[in-house]
Amino acid sequence: MSGHSKWASIKHKKAIVDQRRGKLFTKIIREITVAARLGGGDPENNPRLRTAMDTAKEANMPLDNVERAIKKGTGDLEGVNYEELFYEGYGPKGVAIYVACLTDNKNRAASEIRSIFSKNNGNLAGSGSVAWLFEKKGLLVLDAGQVKEDQLMDLAINAGAEDLSRQDEKYEILTDPQNFETVKKALLDAHLKPELATLQMIPKNRVAISKEEGKSVVTLIEALEDHDDVQNVYTNCEFPDN
Repeated sequence: MSGHSKWASIKHKKAIVDQRRGKLFTKIIREITVAARLGGGDPENNPRLRTAMDTAKEANMPLDNVERAIKKGTGDLEGVNYEELFYEGYGPKGVAIYVACLTDNKNRAASEIRSIFSKNNGNLAGSGSVAWLFEKKGLLVLDAGQVKEDQLMDLAINAGAEDLSRQDEKYEILTDPQNFETVKKALLDAHLKPELATLQMIPKNRVAISKEEGKSVVTLIEALEDHDDVQNVYTNCEFPDN
């Protein structure tokens, strides 16, 4: 089975150990707030909130911060009203870039995201220009030392997973978004703990680029990720291993 999202797992681990802890917390808090606003404050009945809370736990965010964010989302505490927006564009060598944002000022966000693209050899494009190149999937990443591949294959597929691949010492499982929580629960019930469990925009096909081209794309991605409103950045690049 094919691999899809090596960059996603690398990016996640980078974020968790990043020294800019406050910026990471801010992004997680925004996601928790929006998830609670859209689906209610009970994580048992709100998969998006449950996933955001799991991310907060992995990042060692204090529980008080999580509870306040939920209350702001449900309206029990006064808070900022964040809007979920998506920006599409092209990076160096024309690679597709899909940006997910949560912002309290869409005009400011659009202007600043456009500027980041422009300053890093990319350009912002219209809605629908690259979204069709991606599809929403559940992604679970596990350390390969936890279980044999054939055992994991049987467990994951029986629970509703679509794909299993091995990337170095990690297994990557892809699911339909509707089956994500079921597959995640099956893993946990089998005492297998994912290092990453989230919904991602996965490219349908990847474009191979050179090492030097990859550096330029990474520079753009990192500049976008550094923006307070940006939650996730996705690309259809196949990054060189070395």
